[in-house]
Amino acid sequence: MAREPRTSPILPSYGESSLADLSSSILASLTGDPAGNVLGLPETGRACLLIIDGLGLELLRAHQAAAPFLAELAFNSRPLTAGFPSTTVTSLGSIGTGLPPAAHGMLGYQVAIPGTGKLLNGLNWPKDVDPVEWQPRPTIFERAFAAGVSATYVAPRGYEKSGLSMAALRGPQFKGADSLGTLAALTAQALAESDAALVAAYHGDLDSTGHVYGVSSQAWEFQLSHVNRLVEQLASAVPSGTALYVTADHGMVNVGPDDKIDVDADGPTAALRDGVAVLGGEPRARHVYAAPGAAADVLATWREVLGERAWVASREEAVKDGWFGPPGVIDEAMAARIGDVVAACAGTSAVIASKAETLQSSLFGMHGSLTAAEQLVPMFAFTAQ
Repeated sequence: MAREPRTSPILPSYGESSLADLSSSILASLTGDPAGNVLGLPETGRACLLIIDGLGLELLRAHQAAAPFLAELAFNSRPLTAGFPSTTVTSLGSIGTGLPPAAHGMLGYQVAIPGTGKLLNGLNWPKDVDPVEWQPRPTIFERAFAAGVSATYVAPRGYEKSGLSMAALRGPQFKGADSLGTLAALTAQALAESDAALVAAYHGDLDSTGHVYGVSSQAWEFQLSHVNRLVEQLASAVPSGTALYVTADHGMVNVGPDDKIDVDADGPTAALRDGVAVLGGEPRARHVYAAPGAAADVLATWREVLGERAWVASREEAVKDGWFGPPGVIDEAMAARIGDVVAACAGTSAVIASKAETLQSSLFGMHGSLTAAEQLVPMFAFTAQ
């Protein structure tokens, strides 16, 4: 019998202190809805949410010298949990809708399109899947507009009509910003255009730097310093009284060559392919879709081969234990997107597919799982003077 990891997973605190609770609380602080303001944020006329891709709370705590302004904000901050998987597609779905993954259905980087035997890649959206049909729930931007609050999203120009944006972040006025200076300027301008405004801004270079060079690398620390300056500039540029919130979609861990468990290699790890029809998710958070009748055997094999290197659950167990949201939230259509087996890697392990996923398998920094380094993200609050 394989042993479970010695450490316990950090299960997302849906309904209490998750990314979904942050965005829904920000909207409620603008509309005066106390029932929706789970985090108890102060009422305001203007609110700005800055999303720094990959800025895990543990990473920031370990690199305070590179980000002194953020480190100062951290003293009076509260941690949030990202949600599962702790990956951009899922987290932006939670931020964009104010709902847990089980409700919005953005359940991972690569998930099954039920009944097709194919995967939907949330960052490279297939043309034959309508993003609005895939995620039909109203976004916080649509809800803000309906409440008389102007809504703006500031992000790289290429994201305006992406499948992910249309699924999770549709509804706002879009402003394209391909540099830090432009991001700060356009965000401040959008806030100044209305007395009732919600502006969300997204910056992704910290995440991409970590993927290639690893967190704690010199390149990553330099990029963190740029992020620190961005937040400092925003805090001084937004209109007086604006509530500025800074968060992240996930953290990150470094995965070395010895940490990688390759399903495409010969040897014991090749058994991870037995009975598997489609391998989804990403190296730190796998959705495993079994061939008909093979789910129980696949579950047993993954538990045996991975042992203490991952938390491995059946679909039913993961749903019941609240990985994707509070029990009872998910319906059958959404549940069908989840793997028959779900594996969340512990420590710094990762399940790669070196032949089928060459680029993903080569990355140094990875995320997606239920460790503190990936789950805990900041919630920094600042009111402009």
